[in-house]
Amino acid sequence: MRVRSTVVAASALVLCLAATGCGPDDGGSDKGSGKKAAASQTPDPGSGATAGAGSPSPTPPSSGRTLTEAELAEVALTTGELPGYEIAPLEGADERGTEESRDEDCRPLTAIINGSPEPAPAATVFRTAMDTTEEGEDDQTVVTEILTSHPAGGAEELLRSVRDAVRDCAGGFRTTSADGPSTYTSVKTLPAPRAGQESFAYQVTGSLSGEKVPLVFHLVRTGSTVVTFYAANFLTALTPEVPAALVTAQAAKLP
Repeated sequence: MRVRSTVVAASALVLCLAATGCGPDDGGSDKGSGKKAAASQTPDPGSGATAGAGSPSPTPPSSGRTLTEAELAEVALTTGELPGYEIAPLEGADERGTEESRDEDCRPLTAIINGSPEPAPAATVFRTAMDTTEEGEDDQTVVTEILTSHPAGGAEELLRSVRDAVRDCAGGFRTTSADGPSTYTSVKTLPAPRAGQESFAYQVTGSLSGEKVPLVFHLVRTGSTVVTFYAANFLTALTPEVPAALVTAQAAKLP
């Protein structure tokens, strides 16, 4: 069964959640308008995080070099490299979220939701991947990618801090920003496709006007480069899916 869901940039997610009232006591938003906005962003299908994961792509030893923004753009997937997907730069990527966690242990999760993983990367590139075989369908798959390069040890620290935060913040956390409070009710680890030198997936469940909003993140590291794949479901409480073929294809290009 296909799940109607929406994949947007992390910064757009923050604006959506804060502006329409994520906090448990906000209640001033229009639930219907939130779902309409989600539908217009082209949804993503799936019922689980690892369906069709398949075999991992061979991963050669990494150079460990910190890539420039231009070099990140070169290793990002492009249209034609993954059959059935159109890849494009993400519009509005310069607008990052400003959420701040009330619990320092959960800060790494908030940083990724903001579209600004920590520790701060040396360079960042945003892309979207759209399944062209579903063009015209209400549940067309669109996935956001955030490619970041890090100084020595930074990529490993990013994955380590996120793993720790997923464990420490399992019961949820709250954030504040200029747009208002947001509530995330739970955090849990998900199975992830084997890709790159390190791969990790997790779900953060937000609250939008009392309704659950599952957010899925897949992090893949090779050397000093990390790719974060992001999917959100604003229409149902079912976990959205990041296609494993997309994860493994992108991981295979990382140097």
